[in-house]
Amino acid sequence: MSKVLIKGNEAVVRGALLAGCKNFFGYPITPASEIAETAAYYFPLLGGTFLQAESEIGAINMVYGAASSKARCMTASSSPGMSLKMEGISYIAGAELPCVIIDIMRGGPGLGNIAPEQADYNQIIKGGGHGSYSLIVVAPNSAQEMCDLTMLAFELSDKYRNPAVVLADGIIGQMMEPVEFPEPVQTMPDRPWAVSGTIDSHHLICSIQLDPDMLEAHNLALQAKYARIAENEIRYEAIQCDDAEHILVGYGIVSRILQGVMEQLRTEGYKVGLMRPITLSPFPTPQLIAFAENNNVKSLFVCELSAGQMVDDVRLAVNGRKPVHLYTRMGGKVPTVKEIVEKFKESI
Repeated sequence: MSKVLIKGNEAVVRGALLAGCKNFFGYPITPASEIAETAAYYFPLLGGTFLQAESEIGAINMVYGAASSKARCMTASSSPGMSLKMEGISYIAGAELPCVIIDIMRGGPGLGNIAPEQADYNQIIKGGGHGSYSLIVVAPNSAQEMCDLTMLAFELSDKYRNPAVVLADGIIGQMMEPVEFPEPVQTMPDRPWAVSGTIDSHHLICSIQLDPDMLEAHNLALQAKYARIAENEIRYEAIQCDDAEHILVGYGIVSRILQGVMEQLRTEGYKVGLMRPITLSPFPTPQLIAFAENNNVKSLFVCELSAGQMVDDVRLAVNGRKPVHLYTRMGGKVPTVKEIVEKFKESI
């Protein structure tokens, strides 16, 4: 199969269509605008629906409605837009509805700028909306994975009746790379619980439970579901970690820079490996625990484009058994291999 040179943002849309998504509701925002533009072209062309909502709030509530039906649906935005979507995302999680949300992160806080950052981590992973809910979150580091992990997000979202997020920094969304597109999904999962609109359908989908006992039972059922997801769906990449004395940890574009860091340090005699979380929720905590309990491992070095958010989950997993060092850049500043190599050497 031939490859196509394409932006990560465009690869997301093609991946969604290959996954059988038929409905896109969104509102353009840089650096995610190409997703809406590409969806506006392809969705109607292939018999689907594209609707530009009046706002990010409108878009996520349209997803809420469409997700109640038998059709796969999605939306996309960037950091300030995701903040506006949080109430609707909490409703969707509470109603246990499958959908896919794409977040192409930009600089913040506030309107910030349109340069790449990774500072949406806490908002997405920890649940930026109200209530004790969790999202399924995948983190691509290439245009190819923007396609592949979008397709995976639809699969997992339907499997667990839970919203899924594709979380990517602005560089991954904007960069162009060759992408090989897989075969389209042929069979859509059955949704016997869906609202069909027919006279014989009496399904009611909502997120409100007025009785405290019922709401607690619902929350306990949600937590049990999240535990099943954590048990079965963790994904990560470990590169040259078998003999490593130091483990680099990063996701998205940072993981690609860290691969260069690892290769440079290896040439200088440092035994360094790289661990890249592919699922951020569920987080690859068991693998980090294994590193912490490995007598050969002396330290972990986390790099991210924020003030330090993912590092909290790394430290929780390591639980003080090994030093965890952090190097960050913010505001759209992306570190170089040389810069990180120097910071790593300072840390040990």
